[in-house]
Amino acid sequence: MEGIIGATVLGVLLITAVGAGMLGSTPYQQDLGAALLPPGAGHLFGTDSLGRDLWSRVLVGLRVSVTVAVMAAAISVALGVTLGMVSGFYGGTLEAVIMRLADIQLAVPFVLLTLLIVAVLGANIRNLIAVMGVTGWVTYARVSRGQTLVIRHREYVDAARASGATDRHIIGRHVLPNIGGPLLVVLTLDLSRLVLLEGAMSFLGFGVQPPTPSLGSLLSEGLRSLALAWWPVTFPGVTLAIFVFGVNLFGDWLSDRLNFRANV
Repeated sequence: MEGIIGATVLGVLLITAVGAGMLGSTPYQQDLGAALLPPGAGHLFGTDSLGRDLWSRVLVGLRVSVTVAVMAAAISVALGVTLGMVSGFYGGTLEAVIMRLADIQLAVPFVLLTLLIVAVLGANIRNLIAVMGVTGWVTYARVSRGQTLVIRHREYVDAARASGATDRHIIGRHVLPNIGGPLLVVLTLDLSRLVLLEGAMSFLGFGVQPPTPSLGSLLSEGLRSLALAWWPVTFPGVTLAIFVFGVNLFGDWLSDRLNFRANV
């Protein structure tokens, strides 16, 4: 049941966000005469301090936040899975070096590391995606290594090696497909963390830059007018909470189905 609820929540949010351009007014259209209008028939979520329709801005903001998280996750998966499989398959010095790099990165608080690098490189969406992706590889590397250590001793791997298959063929044909389930669980649960991280970075001004909305930047903008209106900060916050709830619910269900929980 929790899987159905989680999938339904995510499906409704994502489908609505994708169709944001066809719903309501443009998220960039300003009307100072309609600033901070309360939620109503004309504006479902009300308007912000510049008179922009908050409904469409929240939907576009959700789409931007999810896009940033997915692209960052793709970088983390590509980097982490590659390093994890290589270290688990070959072992030795290479494994020791990769795992020590992972330990060093884990010793530094993730948010502070991301904040530091973005502050140095510059605050924009591309730098944010790159930094989030590069700094998030450790979890995937550890899971991939652990699963590879088990699979490399299986009979079908020995048979493939005896038949003359190359290491590249064995990794791509036998190792990678068999670690996909655990990695899918990690990816699902990691998406909520990445969406929250994007929200935190944009809230602090180091992520998505105006006028492009994201859930984090909308929270930051709404906080400035909180003394006058509650809706500019409430609706982006509730949307973020519901999305994270849906992702975690679906991820927990998927984890139970696969009988796997990442020890990371």
